[in-house]
Amino acid sequence: MKSDEPKKFPTTTSQNAKGVRELLNTKYEMLEFEDEWYEAFGTPERKGVWIIWGNSANGKSSFAMQLCKYLCKFGRVMYDSLEEGASLTMRNTLERHGMLEVNRKFLLLDNENMDELSIRLKRQKSPDFVVIDSFQYTQMTYKQYIAFKEMHKNKLLIFISHADGKYPNGRAAKSVMYDATLKIYIEGYRAFSKGRFIGPKGYFDIWPEEAEAYWNRKNEKRQ
Repeated sequence: MKSDEPKKFPTTTSQNAKGVRELLNTKYEMLEFEDEWYEAFGTPERKGVWIIWGNSANGKSSFAMQLCKYLCKFGRVMYDSLEEGASLTMRNTLERHGMLEVNRKFLLLDNENMDELSIRLKRQKSPDFVVIDSFQYTQMTYKQYIAFKEMHKNKLLIFISHADGKYPNGRAAKSVMYDATLKIYIEGYRAFSKGRFIGPKGYFDIWPEEAEAYWNRKNEKRQ
């Protein structure tokens, strides 16, 4: 039987509510990017979610490794290689990008599933930056992704995704794109910032000579 008494609501203020002054006075940890990294991505926040996507043979893997190496300037980086694992092709990629130079700050995981990765990330002194390659190989739904993200709010989670045209492949991956603070689309050896952090130029050339040639050809076709 329904009561005629008015519904009572909690009188305490939620801890999640913030006033304008409080929010404006909040200090955020930022990544002080420089040179071409700043030109492309500005000064992004040190934690949150990024997603990188692009079609094959456009420089996506090379960009991911260049980014890992650069992030080693700011802390330790962990790369969960779900697709390639600790394969010969991955070893060749590490050699090609001189990752031995950051050996003490870079850790490669050989196909570690998301449950194991989550346990690792909860440990004290675990790396602050985590690259997961690829989102499709995690087999996560968007709901599972949200739970994983909320569990590791103090980390920077970077997902690499397959592409379907100009968008990440699959409904869950597209949803991650909309949620991510930094969205990086790769085409023609150029990484475009599509997210909330965009530098003065807005893109990063992964392979400058090839990027210039590709985009010159594309622009000529448009004319």
